Amino acid sequence: MDTLKELFKIGCGPSSSHTMGPQRAAKKFKDKNLNANSYKVRLYGSLAATGEGHLTDYIIKKTLEPKEVEIIWEPETIKEFHPNGATFIALDENKNVIDEYTVFSVGGGTIKEEDEEISKEGQTYPLTTMDEIMKWCKEYNKTLLDYVLEHEDEDILDYIESIKKAMRKSINEGLEATDLIPGKLLLKRRAKDFYNKYLESEKFTTMLFSYALAVSEQNASGNIIVTAPTCGSAGVIPGVLLSLQDHSGYSERQINEALLVGGLIGNIIKHNASISGAEVGCQGEVGAACSMAAAAITYLKGGTTEQIEYAAEIALEHHLGMTCDPVYGYVQIPCIERNAIGAERALDSANYALLTDGTHFISLDQVIQTMKETGIDMMDKYKETAKGGLAKHFFSC
Repeated sequence: MDTLKELFKIGCGPSSSHTMGPQRAAKKFKDKNLNANSYKVRLYGSLAATGEGHLTDYIIKKTLEPKEVEIIWEPETIKEFHPNGATFIALDENKNVIDEYTVFSVGGGTIKEEDEEISKEGQTYPLTTMDEIMKWCKEYNKTLLDYVLEHEDEDILDYIESIKKAMRKSINEGLEATDLIPGKLLLKRRAKDFYNKYLESEKFTTMLFSYALAVSEQNASGNIIVTAPTCGSAGVIPGVLLSLQDHSGYSERQINEALLVGGLIGNIIKHNASISGAEVGCQGEVGAACSMAAAAITYLKGGTTEQIEYAAEIALEHHLGMTCDPVYGYVQIPCIERNAIGAERALDSANYALLTDGTHFISLDQVIQTMKETGIDMMDKYKETAKGGLAKHFFSC
């Protein structure tokens, strides 16, 4: 498994796979072909199907400017390696091809080439399943946090502090914003209204909802957020952890440590299954975020390793089969609301696990494998293409 710095990234929304990944790929290709006269970019599969609503063409053109860029949409072309594929082509002044680069945006802003293999060599974490890590913790009398700190670089606490500050900034800015969310849905923001209702009632759940909505609405508007683990699920973890901090007085260090523990869960899911909505549906985005948040909360509340694993398992298990069906291809409906509900579900999962001694029948690793297989079996129209589910029925109305 790779470093948590590849899981938690600061960047612009609305989509880690459709915006951040293509931006990184475009920059990499541009740096290699600075002498190109113009560019042509072919977008495949889900990257093409909902790319316009996710600002894929906008971010690619902006990254490759001032050179001319032609975008070719090929939603019916689905590459075997991953549904989010793209081919960047550099042209000379006579429109001759001087370089080509086929790349895949595999979720969370991570990009990979078709022949790129995942190897344990050079990876940050030698153990890649929850069962292996729990066995290590028991053998050496260590915690999940110890496992992270022993394998990350020495600056990981400083890095996670910057991540938390970016999360806090997106909440603060989202709670103040009143503009309509861009796109033809003309969606009104709700975070500020919810927060004002919290100030009147002082009901914690209302604060949690307002925080999660603030981040998700910022993401949908193309503003800066943190992938946790994706842009589409960016509101779950800050929504619940930072509302808990403000409500219950947890220290900055405690929140940072909880983020690292939650990040470890996200890494396990990413390594053994997927966090890409185009590959496994929203179970890999909001489901993964909910699992990460549940683990983080359980750690924050003093849970054991077994209780943390159980909380993460509960949260992911009850998102199995969740489709990714964004209306008009925007990360708005049902995505924004889904983040707020996911944050509350994470809290419920943690509180449930903390009432037990951590023993249970289905392991987190088994649920992750089930989620992967469910994603493979899921029809493409339910995986970010906006051709089925809520997206289809919204159109019909």
